[in-house]
Amino acid sequence: MQKETVIQVPDNLWPVADFFMRDLGGEVNVADEGEMATLIRGFMLLYLTVVIFAIFAYKFGFAKKLSPLKSLVIYILLIIGTFFLTLIFGLNLPLAESLFIIAVVMGVYRLRLSQERKQNNNQKAEQ
Repeated sequence: MQKETVIQVPDNLWPVADFFMRDLGGEVNVADEGEMATLIRGFMLLYLTVVIFAIFAYKFGFAKKLSPLKSLVIYILLIIGTFFLTLIFGLNLPLAESLFIIAVVMGVYRLRLSQERKQNNNQKAEQ
C-alpha cells in the first residue's frame, strides 16, 4: 500500500504567486501527475516572471557596457540566483512584485537621467 504524500499550499500567497498557483487548491498530492505538473508549471511561470523583472531591474539600474562574454556570465549568474531566490522566497515574500516596482523605479530614473543629459548637451552646444 502506497502512502500518499500531500503538500499544503498556503492560502495567503502574494498576488503574482497566487495567480500562478490558483489552480492547485489547498493541497497537492505528490503521487498525482496532473497536480504535480500544475505545481511545476506554476513555479516555472513564477520563476520566469522573477527572471524577467530581475533582468529589467539590472538593465535599468546597474548595467554598464561590458563585453559580450562578461554580460553572458552576469546573466547566467542572475538566472541561477533568481532560481534559488524563487525557490526559497517566491511563495512567502512579494519577490516578483518587489522586482516589478524596482524595475519601474529604475526605468523612470534612467529615462529622467537620459533626458537631463540630453538637455545639458543641448545647452552646452548652444553656448
